[in-house]
Amino acid sequence: MRIEQLEYIAAVTRLGSLRRAAEELHLSQPALSETVRNLERELGVDLLERKRSGATISVEGRELLPHIASVIEAVDRLRGAAGDQHRVSRMIRLGTVNTATVPLLIPAVREFRATHPVTQVEVVGAQQAEIHRALLEGGFDLGLVNCLRGDDVPPSLESTELLRGRPVVCLRPDSPLAARPTVSAADLLDGREPLIVMRSGYLMHRLIHRLLAGRTPSFSYSTDGAEMGKLMVAEGLGVTVLPDFSVIGDPLERGGAITHRPLADEVTEVLLMIQRRRSGSVPRAVRDLHELFVRRADTSATPRAPRGSAGATAP
Repeated sequence: MRIEQLEYIAAVTRLGSLRRAAEELHLSQPALSETVRNLERELGVDLLERKRSGATISVEGRELLPHIASVIEAVDRLRGAAGDQHRVSRMIRLGTVNTATVPLLIPAVREFRATHPVTQVEVVGAQQAEIHRALLEGGFDLGLVNCLRGDDVPPSLESTELLRGRPVVCLRPDSPLAARPTVSAADLLDGREPLIVMRSGYLMHRLIHRLLAGRTPSFSYSTDGAEMGKLMVAEGLGVTVLPDFSVIGDPLERGGAITHRPLADEVTEVLLMIQRRRSGSVPRAVRDLHELFVRRADTSATPRAPRGSAGATAP
């Protein structure tokens, strides 16, 4: 016995004829009739009453209909549960600009793993434009991006602010600049410490260009992403500018390999946002990871605005 045989009988009963059932099921009438006959032979009961004008459900068939319906409903519940399980155990693809990868993302993924042991999380480092494109095209489920106060965000993406911070100078504790309470743009330009900048396309590249008013330091490195920048600082190659929430709590900072100093007269706010596509259903595991990021950000030591889904221009 196969479930489709029972579904065919239910269709004949609902539509009142073998012909109409065959049309709805996209089967030939002889094929449908033969499938039903095989079931009748297996059960030893004539389920259909066949006449010259057509075939309809028999009296015996009607008596069995409640049992047939129960089996179909049970199978539907099984399929639904299997679908939910698939959605829970799927891979989640998370795009991140990695400015807050270590202090926020790693603890969040670790906690998520404890409650979703069969769900894989793939973390992909990318620039903000690439993350937006992949979110809209379905390549990423979630995205972590940085915005400056006043930046626009795509209206087709749901954006929730996680952290709010200030740009700071990330440097080694033994750097000459570490002896100062603040570091100015002139200090970054004078050449005593090489400046490590993010490549074009990263928000911190835009911020440094604005901070230095288009001037260039006597020597600088460029790199992809904050994590490599912090490693270069720890190895004594220079200093870099990052949001404070990217440095505070980083393993390199906790271990004493890097520290930070405020930028003099710099009041720019940097926002860390988590984004997902507005349209379409959201798998439960993706919702759970999204909520976990928000919850961990709520308990973060870094000051942040009240939670809410909005663009970067929200007050």
